[in-house]
Amino acid sequence: MSDLRIALYQPDIAGNTGTILRLAACLGLGVDVIEPAGFDISDRSLKRAGMDYLAAVALTRHVTWERFEEWREASGRRLVLASTKAATPYVDVAYRPDDVLLFGRESAGVPDHVHARADARILIPMVEGQRSINVAMSAAMIAGEALRQTGFA
Repeated sequence: MSDLRIALYQPDIAGNTGTILRLAACLGLGVDVIEPAGFDISDRSLKRAGMDYLAAVALTRHVTWERFEEWREASGRRLVLASTKAATPYVDVAYRPDDVLLFGRESAGVPDHVHARADARILIPMVEGQRSINVAMSAAMIAGEALRQTGFA
């Protein structure tokens, strides 16, 4: 199991969260869900998307952003934020094995105070005129690159 983690800031869509949980189970990544979520974490569609992989995920729920930050700071982990407002392409970052890859809400990303707390801000370059890539697809792309760099166990 990798020390790399995926964090979801107040996720809106159960299916995306379930897909990310399944990805994390298959890659040996931990997942942090920063609440409140836009759905019940035990929601049927979350379970359907995660299928039988949910039991294999190291899932931590944080009741607030502040609690998540307390945990992160105590653990000494770097926060890497995926954002359409970032300037650095995700392939141009030197990832660390214990990074936390943070993804914002599907509807709104993250607020400015969360953006300001990130140690690194990255984006997936896209063709002009497109808004964003699905959060689960983004998590897969960025986690894949981070694992490639840090050594897939």
